[in-house]
Amino acid sequence: DAGSSVEEMEFNWDEYLEDTGATAAPHGSFKHVDTSLQNGFAPGMKLEVAVKSDQNTYWVATIITTCGQLLLLRYDGYGEDRKADFWCDILTADLHPIGWCQQNKKVLKVPEGIKDKIPDQEEFLQRVLKGACSAPANLLEGLHRGKNPLDLIAPGSRLELQNIRDSLEAWIVNVVENVGGRLKLRYEGLEDLDKFDQWLFYLDPFLHQVGWAAQHGYSLQPPSAIRSLRSEADWQEILKKVKEEEEESSVPTDLFKDKPVIGVHSFSEGMKLEAVDPMAPFVISPATVLKVYNDKYFLIEMDDLRPERAASQRYVCHVTSAGIFPVQWSLKNGLHLSPPPGYPGQDFDWADYLKQCGAEAAPQSCFPLVTSDHGFKENMKLEAVNPVDPEEVCIATVTKLRDSYLWLQLEGSKKPVPECIVSVESMNIFPVGWCETNGYQLRPPRKAIVNKQKKIAVVQPEKQILSSRTVHDGLKNQELNSSDSVVINGKYCCPKIYFNHRCFSGPYLNKGRIAELPQSVGPGNCVLVLKEVLTLLINAAYKPSRVLRELQLDEEAAWHGHGETLKAKYKGKSYRATVEVVRTADRVADFCRKTCIKLECCPNLFGPQMVLDKCSENCSVLTKTKYTHYYGKRKNKRIGRPPGGHSNMEVAMKKPNKRRKRRKHFFVHKKKRSSTSVDNTPAGSPQGSGAEDEDDQDESELSHSLAQDRDKRKRKLRTFSFSDDENKPPSPKDIKMEVAEKLQLDSNPLEWSVADVVRFLKSTDCAPLARIFLDQEIDGQALLLLTLPTVQECMDLKLGPAIKLCHHIERVKLAFYQQFAN
Repeated sequence: DAGSSVEEMEFNWDEYLEDTGATAAPHGSFKHVDTSLQNGFAPGMKLEVAVKSDQNTYWVATIITTCGQLLLLRYDGYGEDRKADFWCDILTADLHPIGWCQQNKKVLKVPEGIKDKIPDQEEFLQRVLKGACSAPANLLEGLHRGKNPLDLIAPGSRLELQNIRDSLEAWIVNVVENVGGRLKLRYEGLEDLDKFDQWLFYLDPFLHQVGWAAQHGYSLQPPSAIRSLRSEADWQEILKKVKEEEEESSVPTDLFKDKPVIGVHSFSEGMKLEAVDPMAPFVISPATVLKVYNDKYFLIEMDDLRPERAASQRYVCHVTSAGIFPVQWSLKNGLHLSPPPGYPGQDFDWADYLKQCGAEAAPQSCFPLVTSDHGFKENMKLEAVNPVDPEEVCIATVTKLRDSYLWLQLEGSKKPVPECIVSVESMNIFPVGWCETNGYQLRPPRKAIVNKQKKIAVVQPEKQILSSRTVHDGLKNQELNSSDSVVINGKYCCPKIYFNHRCFSGPYLNKGRIAELPQSVGPGNCVLVLKEVLTLLINAAYKPSRVLRELQLDEEAAWHGHGETLKAKYKGKSYRATVEVVRTADRVADFCRKTCIKLECCPNLFGPQMVLDKCSENCSVLTKTKYTHYYGKRKNKRIGRPPGGHSNMEVAMKKPNKRRKRRKHFFVHKKKRSSTSVDNTPAGSPQGSGAEDEDDQDESELSHSLAQDRDKRKRKLRTFSFSDDENKPPSPKDIKMEVAEKLQLDSNPLEWSVADVVRFLKSTDCAPLARIFLDQEIDGQALLLLTLPTVQECMDLKLGPAIKLCHHIERVKLAFYQQFAN
């Protein structure tokens, strides 16, 4: 795992989804996550608010919407009129629950703007407050004011956890860590012993506030697994200490008001069913209702017919527990039912088994109705807890769906894990980006290691073509003892392509990145090997988009090969272009040489020949000027990004006919490199500076080149399109100033309307986010209250776009203080 930190830092969900062609599971499918983000306030709640024009008087207001610690309020009496809506910050505004004015002898007085509409104040208040829901007092006063309720479960807080393995007894647990509501819990009395730690979401039905066991008639006893670690007297002393400190370490009772309600079950002892062991949720097997505790809880045991069996797998269930199914559920859904250990043969039959056991199947009426409206689909991506190692949260792919259950394939786990079976309502699955939002490490997918010793062999015609990526990763369909090429459909294909790191890399390719490329790629299918070689070169460039443009299919050249779409990413934008590659091995050497010349590097930089000592081209003496002298002046290509009608490159640009605004970058994580590596910018590199300057010239002359070429030629093959809407640069004509320049405001932002805020945003490189501000009706006052956590939570933005947006908000705040605060 020596290099794992670099890989983990650089993982990006957007790029991963694009590379895999997959989609993220919708956020609305994770109800427990939605619940955890609620701040306790809800639209429709009423409170008493100080009147702006007279701070000594108050009036009733209704919550219109919430955004983190911000509330959009409307004084009662304005009806549907939105003009007087206003934002306030819970932490700083003078807000109180209904009834506070009466208790504290404060004046409730109708605001001036609606005085004419309310002739009788007392009658009006009686009418609007009848049956009204007041905002919770604990969220408006004291230590809890303005806090997300979830934040109140801090490390050191105590809860009670039921023992789900073999009894209903509960014991106290300490919160060691709170990650977005996912709690790391340690049994009270174990101190620093973490062997028995558990991870549970705070809404888990078996997790309760302190005092729950006594209220519901259950005893407080340490689980059998830890009971022997201390004497009975020690445990009683621990329990006494907990009760004395109950007030200090308890969490608010209403924090658990959104927990699933456990209903009444109708199971009986001895009933048979199908079940998934929650400790190893990989197969479905027969199980038995071993014990019924009461009308809410019963004990399930996984069937095991071995006479010498060890401790049985059993766990407590309730009527809505995940992973229990009626008999024949697997058969009806086309799934394999694993026979119990010790069962004779593999062909399991429920009728014979029930007869053999003298048992009856649990009727269908014992099981709740299936949830069908969940939003999950096959191949969707999400984040999921590794059931074998709950510390790990991994990338997961939905491989199969049956009723309200998902089969997930986990990627990046330290040890390989079979497909997991989870309910769509599981609290161990999370939406894409959950780990990043909560500062927890997501296990990234493994990057394959090149195995240079293995030779790859024959792929039969009816089998899939062996890809160069498969070769590169050291995987094989069939191994040969001696061969340097692959036979596909009877034809010899691409030999190994060597990267000769000592050769001259030219003005476009970063020497340091070239040095980090594998020694060789292939052998394999020509098209796939060459596509991988070109992709590696593009990623090793100072400006990947520029190299992609150099490689793209030339309009005038005869097309003798195969068109492949390649991609490049640069400064947050995506580029695509059709590039020609050859199909047969006899043309590979010439293709590599010509491609090198296109990129103005040594013709031997990559190709089927390995440069052992001295390059035959004597490239060590080359500079950009000498290169042109030896290999001929490059043809005069149009400067700038390919115009709409004349290029096959797809660029994520909104308006390509003007100079792009130079953006400031914040908190960019760069890959750690060895001391021998070169920085990924060409500064200080003689052969790199030319590319940087030339590309800047490209951008400055883009408008001119577009005007010249727009009507000259048309080509159907080449298309220009836009992608990555979030990253589109702004329309240049709307840009009023550079980011680095001091912002001068024409009006006080405190007085900005929603339209004014939207207009400002559209003048920045955050223009695509203006729609969010319009939908959420954020005016100037609300804008000045926004912070980075609020923006991320309420606008569902990733860290990068959120930082960029907050940068502009801070500019407005600074200008406000400098121009209007005095």
